[in-house]
Amino acid sequence: MNKTSCLTYKPSALALCLLIFFAALPAGDLHAEPNRPVRIAYTDWADSVANANIVRAVLQEEMGIRCNLVMMGADEMWEAVATGEVDAMVSAWLPDTHAHYKEVFGDRVVDTGPNVTGARTGLVVPDVRLGRLAAGAGIRQSYITIDSIEEMKDHADKFNRRIIGIEPEAGIMRQASEAMESYGLEGDFELIQGSESEMIDALAMAIRHQRWIVVTGWVPHWSFAKWNLKFLEDPENVFGKPGYIHTLVRKGLEQDRPDVYRLLANFYWEPEDIGQVMLWIKDNRGRFPYDKALRWIRANPETIRNWTGH
Repeated sequence: MNKTSCLTYKPSALALCLLIFFAALPAGDLHAEPNRPVRIAYTDWADSVANANIVRAVLQEEMGIRCNLVMMGADEMWEAVATGEVDAMVSAWLPDTHAHYKEVFGDRVVDTGPNVTGARTGLVVPDVRLGRLAAGAGIRQSYITIDSIEEMKDHADKFNRRIIGIEPEAGIMRQASEAMESYGLEGDFELIQGSESEMIDALAMAIRHQRWIVVTGWVPHWSFAKWNLKFLEDPENVFGKPGYIHTLVRKGLEQDRPDVYRLLANFYWEPEDIGQVMLWIKDNRGRFPYDKALRWIRANPETIRNWTGH
């Protein structure tokens, strides 16, 4: 644009007023746009996928509100809610697994409470019984014969000196690193980073061939319904006591989207319910999780009414 055009360009009075108005608005007020899709952060964990798709299905099918799911890492979810980039997350593992993230972001988010109780993390091994009777005992025994993290060091070679983990930013990976230090495993074991699906593939292969394996595991998770698994005892309490999966929302959501806030604040289901949805998703190889969420909400109308308030 040349000098003449600059001099002759005159914005309308209405456009100038609108420009000044929006420039003066606090950033959070822009969330008040009534037709803006609700944004829910989730991560590629079985429970997170199930939780997020259930909320999205209720918003869209029962309340007529558009909803977009945004996949990101655990640390990114907390930050995105704190900054208002997303409206909520339904995958905060508290009080222990995500304690570090709560310390950093807790005062910048609103915790509406647990959506699932009985959540637990730890180091997990198969508890699969051999197909023959144990000599002299008359009972079938698991091919992995330890019960505590304290015993792992004595069997490092059988475990191939590896703990199979998931994404490095996951809270359970920080706990696993602390457990290695607390139990003196650092020189004997390597914590393998990867994804949940890679961890499950390694677990399935080891069970199929009756090989020793230890993984970072948690409930709720469909793997505990598919296989006999057990948490190794944690006498140092590195992984903490059983806890909860919480819903976190951005500040201001209750004021500018009260119907959405009400749903998220009321969202709670039993471990067996989320377990069922996770199994449906897993049985379809992770495809079309939204369809599995629709199947569940159509079978549970009373629960949905309790969530939405109507």
